[in-house]
Amino acid sequence: MRFAPAALAAVGVLLAGTTGAGAQQLDLGALAGEADGTTIGYIIQLFGLLTVLSLAPGILIMVTSFTRFVIAFSILRAGMGLPTTPANLILVSLALFMTFYVMAPAFDRAWNEGVQPLMNEEISEAVALERIAEPFRAFMANNVREKDYALFADLAGERGAVDVGAESADLRVLVPAFMISEIRRGFEIGFLIVLPFLVIDLIVATITMSMGMMMLPPTVVSLPFKILFFVLIDGWNLLVGSLVRSFA
Repeated sequence: MRFAPAALAAVGVLLAGTTGAGAQQLDLGALAGEADGTTIGYIIQLFGLLTVLSLAPGILIMVTSFTRFVIAFSILRAGMGLPTTPANLILVSLALFMTFYVMAPAFDRAWNEGVQPLMNEEISEAVALERIAEPFRAFMANNVREKDYALFADLAGERGAVDVGAESADLRVLVPAFMISEIRRGFEIGFLIVLPFLVIDLIVATITMSMGMMMLPPTVVSLPFKILFFVLIDGWNLLVGSLVRSFA
């Protein structure tokens, strides 16, 4: 019990310090200062920039050729019977570099006409945003299917929007139409890719059945032949070249 007075003294000191700290009020106005319209505008621009950066992967998928490449490569891998080879990292990296190759004119135009003048304070943010979006709008307009664009144009017309051509359409109409066009074309290319491998699977299955090897999965036997077939025809060269040439 000899430590009781010291303990009580320590508790009293802590309570006194807490009471003194609670009596003080934090002056937020003194810390933040007077926020004028310019400061608020900068804050809104900062939040907008962070939002755009967080949505950058989605924007890359929506307005570029990335969707078609990824779908074609994924169907190729499934058709060959190799669910994990090449790895997802390799396929996505190849699709990204091919996207940068196809979209290089649009990227250069957006930089020269929109980003660089904005950095030099020659144009406003609104004009820069319009100039940056224009190359991608032209790319999507050249590659969107008329039927897909007509669908979203009709849906927008039902909600009071003006029906215009794809070259000057609202991005809210053009982007979804372009995306479903890319998905459709990706599956069309994937069907042409899978068809030869399906023929090889059927031939191997017929041979193994005729030989009485009921318990042997045909895919085990056909896998080396599909890989050999794809290597002999230089499949990666043909596929990549055809995909790049498929864009207008």
